[in-house]
Amino acid sequence: MKAAITTLILAIACNCACWAQLTVEECYRKAQANYPLIRQRGLIEKTKDYNLSNARRGYLPQLNFSAQATYQSDVTQIPLDLDAMGFRGIEIPTVSKDQYKLTLDLNQPIWDGGAVRAAKENLRTQAEVDQRNLDVSVYAINERVNQLFFGILLADAQIEQIRLLQDELERNCRQVESYLRNGIANQSDLDALKVDLLKAKQNEVKFTSTRQAYAAMLSQLIGEEITPGTTLVKPVPSRPSTVENNRPELALFDAQIRNLQAQDDRIVSGLTPRLGLFVTGGLGRPGLDVLDDDFKPYYVAGVRLTWNIGGFYTKRNDQRRIATSRQMIETQRETFIFNTSLDVAQRTTAIDNYVEQLKYDDEIIALRRSVKEASQAKMANGTISGTDLTRDINAEQAAIQDKLVHEIELLMSIYNLKYVTNN
Repeated sequence: MKAAITTLILAIACNCACWAQLTVEECYRKAQANYPLIRQRGLIEKTKDYNLSNARRGYLPQLNFSAQATYQSDVTQIPLDLDAMGFRGIEIPTVSKDQYKLTLDLNQPIWDGGAVRAAKENLRTQAEVDQRNLDVSVYAINERVNQLFFGILLADAQIEQIRLLQDELERNCRQVESYLRNGIANQSDLDALKVDLLKAKQNEVKFTSTRQAYAAMLSQLIGEEITPGTTLVKPVPSRPSTVENNRPELALFDAQIRNLQAQDDRIVSGLTPRLGLFVTGGLGRPGLDVLDDDFKPYYVAGVRLTWNIGGFYTKRNDQRRIATSRQMIETQRETFIFNTSLDVAQRTTAIDNYVEQLKYDDEIIALRRSVKEASQAKMANGTISGTDLTRDINAEQAAIQDKLVHEIELLMSIYNLKYVTNN
């Protein structure tokens, strides 16, 4: 019973593996998930959180510890001769030339002119720029998936068709062999068919090798092995409902503009005064009483207003630099939109071209088949050579191959148009 169950499970597993299917949309998702650069998405988000957490700490009290030991060449003295004035035995205290100071400063910001808020917004917009850059890089994988996926579909169609051609050539070889025995055909007629049969087998090897190479590359791209039993689902050739540009590059340009605006806000916030509370506690010789030459603790508390006007010197150039960067981004956006519109026109024309060609492919194949069948009948009557028959067989085969190529190129053009517009 156990052996039977195990055999059944293995049979089901093998059957499922043989019938595995893969669509181009699934390849997009798997390739993007497998792309090594995608790991940066979480790292960018973590970096943003760390930076924002640090920026928020700008509102917390700031502590500063300092220690100082100095020796000075002179100190303050009171120029009075008390002995001459009759005050004998009284000395005016003096300060030592070696002085020491330990201080701990506590500063609590009350108003920073929006500096912390501007810094946080700058960090958010920069993280968004990094994310949009990543989106652009990951989206570019879709084009590589298109090339490999539809290359495999074309190779599969060509392999299937070349095998049908081999069956037909083998069938004609058997017929010509019977004609040869009956004296209707010559050995050269049979040889001509066998040469084309060998060429067909060579082409099968070539197409199979191409298919294996494309499958190996696509397997590495999506992080999943594409076995010989894996079937790539041929999509329905339907045009996108809209050609509106939804590429991730546009979101990147918008994020870059927002980041420049955040940088400008940060420049403006750096020009405003700062208001805060402070408390300084210390131990020094002398303390606050400069005439007391002993170590004394002390403290000072108050409100401090600071204003660094150095930013006004560079404000105009900084804002001009930002304005120039904005113009460069706008120019890049316009260039990208212009080039995309050209790509859309080119892809649309290509789709129309393949649609028109496919209208005639079936008729051409039917006519080529009719000519071939007539040649086969003439061959049976001994009125044409084997070379003439193989020529007509190859002509039909070329027409069929043209249709296969047109069908896959139509699909690839449609999906390239979807890639160009992200629809």
